[in-house]
Amino acid sequence: MNTLCVLQHTEGEFLGLMEDHFESRAIRFSYVRPFVPGAAIPASAEDFDGLVLLGGGPRGIVSGDLLPSLGPELRLTRAFLASGRPVVGIGLGSAILAVAAGGGAEAAPLRFTVGTAQRTDPAALGGYLPARYPLALYLRDRAVPPAGARILATDEEGAPALFQIGANSLGFAGHPGMKTGMIEDLVMEFSETPEDLTTGLARLAAVQRGLADALSEIMVGLVKVTGLMQAA
Repeated sequence: MNTLCVLQHTEGEFLGLMEDHFESRAIRFSYVRPFVPGAAIPASAEDFDGLVLLGGGPRGIVSGDLLPSLGPELRLTRAFLASGRPVVGIGLGSAILAVAAGGGAEAAPLRFTVGTAQRTDPAALGGYLPARYPLALYLRDRAVPPAGARILATDEEGAPALFQIGANSLGFAGHPGMKTGMIEDLVMEFSETPEDLTTGLARLAAVQRGLADALSEIMVGLVKVTGLMQAA
């Protein structure tokens, strides 16, 4: 049975709808919460089979309230990449993955948008990425994938919505398993909130079923690309 290290940056954001998909495949996950006093980020990748970097709410990587644990997280992400273990970055986590892999991040304001992603590579996620799927983003800053990264999908403005680094690591601009309750919890957790929050929540509620349906296909592809169903 494989085990994921999941770096959680806020109380409100977690794996969400992805949890059930991992559990149904007997893939374990262990949350690490560096914002909790006394919690420590693992020093190496040795005890895990993969890494998930979650979003950071209003925190940024190059602007705003910077993620306090950024340095150790970059070192850990590089250790996973160097060892050939898969990394999945979500939201702000995708920017951390991009920087760790030799790319970068650019400043962008805190935003909450719900739109549509368009697949750009027919072979994306082993052919399991839907041609179009709901894209829900709640984050600050933006990942700049490194040279050589495969752009698997773009948003309505042409920016990367999903990219792949190497054979088995993925960066999702939006959270593919987002739930409306996660956004409500983030609003309660932080004083800084994005503009037009009410409209965003209404749009997320309207596409929640479509997001869940797309996730069923995305998770098949994610597990295929990351190799997480292989024997540990």
